[in-house]
Amino acid sequence: MTRSELTRRRFLTGATVASTVPLAGCFDFLGVRDNEIRDVLETANSLTYRVQRFLLGSNTLAREFSESEIRQPMRPNGSTNPRNPAYRALAEAEFASYRLPVDGLVEKPLSLSLDELRAMPARTQITRHDCVEGWSCIAKWTGTPLAAVLDQAGVQPQARFVVFECFDSMGSGFLRPIEYYESIDMLDARHPQTILAYGMNDKTLPIANGAPLRVRVERQLGYKMAKYIRAIRVTDTLDGFGRGGGGYWEDNGYEWFAGI
Repeated sequence: MTRSELTRRRFLTGATVASTVPLAGCFDFLGVRDNEIRDVLETANSLTYRVQRFLLGSNTLAREFSESEIRQPMRPNGSTNPRNPAYRALAEAEFASYRLPVDGLVEKPLSLSLDELRAMPARTQITRHDCVEGWSCIAKWTGTPLAAVLDQAGVQPQARFVVFECFDSMGSGFLRPIEYYESIDMLDARHPQTILAYGMNDKTLPIANGAPLRVRVERQLGYKMAKYIRAIRVTDTLDGFGRGGGGYWEDNGYEWFAGI
């Protein structure tokens, strides 16, 4: 067995088990920040992260597939049509005025149009999307490597994370909608397969799958791959974003590093 074959699934910890629990609506204590059990799970999550980083290495590639292995459409999941008024206006104009801000710990803050992103060197990859719910799909993704965008912005040395702020929100009815967000570390941000995807299966990325832009982080589970990206923030801390867990689902008990 090679080192790359020792994946996340072979290192199940308490944090990994807990990450599936919220799907059933159980263990409400995971949503409480000041809880002894949650603190133990977060410690286990930190250990899992360090072990997986050692096993995966920085540039190990996720498996890529052939065109013949794309046997079904990419399944939309989570939000599929954000109701955010600003997003609806952009969608009605086919995202002609969309701009992607890239700021935070950068030397040169950016505001990129889709045309500017498409004019940068592109990468196309056929990969499998693995959902924490247990299903998977294979699709072809085309987009701009995130590393190229970060290089253009000039990331400052102290930067540790890239945070994706999104147009879609979670919660409805009596629950106050919370804007979706996600984050990854600089190793994943600069991984060759991490792209800002604007195309899927040789077509423009559909709204149901995250248009105009979604991130693909091919060595992590699907909830890490933020859709409907509104802005990218480069930072040295996750404090100040959501409840500080690093993502919407992480704030509700999921693992921050969802490596596969």
